[in-house]
Amino acid sequence: MAEALGRVLVVDDDEVIRQLIAVNLTLEGFDVATAVDGQDCLDKVTAIDPDVITLDVMMPRLDGWVTAGQLRRNPQTSNIRVVLITARAQEDDKSRGREIGVDAYLTKPFDPGEMIRVVRELAASVPADQAADDAAEGRPERA
Repeated sequence: MAEALGRVLVVDDDEVIRQLIAVNLTLEGFDVATAVDGQDCLDKVTAIDPDVITLDVMMPRLDGWVTAGQLRRNPQTSNIRVVLITARAQEDDKSRGREIGVDAYLTKPFDPGEMIRVVRELAASVPADQAADDAAEGRPERA
């Protein structure tokens, strides 16, 4: 079996969207885990240790804005690449994402090919310190 392109945590409260993203990424060769909202993401993220997180904004319990902010403030998760995938397409929303430090912003409805391209690029740009941690833990090196 081919080596996975990287590990992705897909976070969306809409099961159909969550599965659409997960299936597309799995078919592309990514190792995929899912979470149903921001709190579920934060509960699982250190155990899953993803390279990239796709994150919806509008979710119950903990929305994507707060979740992304907490990921950035935690030293264990601050280097994980984050893609916001949301129906919120206003320029203010995109600016807020940049301020929080998200790596990419896609608006729904999104083109699955574009989403795969963005995730692939972000997974390939794992920081050097993360790559060293991966090697120390026996995870395969990424191209």
